[in-house]
Amino acid sequence: MHNDFITPFYLHYYNSGVWGDTYWLGHRVLKCPLDMILYQEILFQLKPDVIVECGTNEGGSTLFLASICDLLKHGRIISVDIQDRKPPQHDRITYLIGNSASEETFIRVRSSIAPEEKVLVILDSDHSKKHVYQEMKLYHQLVSVGSYLIVEDTIIGHPVAPQLLPGPMEAVYQFLGENDKFEIDPTKHKFHLTFNPNGYLLRVKE
Repeated sequence: MHNDFITPFYLHYYNSGVWGDTYWLGHRVLKCPLDMILYQEILFQLKPDVIVECGTNEGGSTLFLASICDLLKHGRIISVDIQDRKPPQHDRITYLIGNSASEETFIRVRSSIAPEEKVLVILDSDHSKKHVYQEMKLYHQLVSVGSYLIVEDTIIGHPVAPQLLPGPMEAVYQFLGENDKFEIDPTKHKFHLTFNPNGYLLRVKE
């Protein structure tokens, strides 16, 4: 999706580091603001009962999701991280400490979700291919038909930070090569700039 105009802008935006100086209600959010707009569009459309977020970090994006849920008067967030960094507290947020790619942590997450609940999953923790692929194998099971498995930072190596390859994009390609229940949603490229190219995966089959 990167043409001659978009690729230099990707590199300029990413290398500027401004994405690390972006805040939601005073809490740092390590995301592209255009992806945050996409997130609120998705949440408004789907109104998921549960959002599972792997990778809390400082919790700014978790608070953003909770704020949108407040506006919708619906939804809660389960956010998983290997460290407790004292993230912002909110009634709609449950924080779990653990390795998001471990079976033990996945079972803890799954046990707190009722079978009838509509679930959306966001993967934004360790960005190595091995870790992301393991997360995808586990958490795709939770995603409801018509909802999304969102793999963050597929921009790594495509075109930024090639030294970090193989990364999330490679995990996405491997997963899709083995699983026909998900498809890349090309409508989520509409703003041209996204940190998650080919990372918005729509579940189309039970």
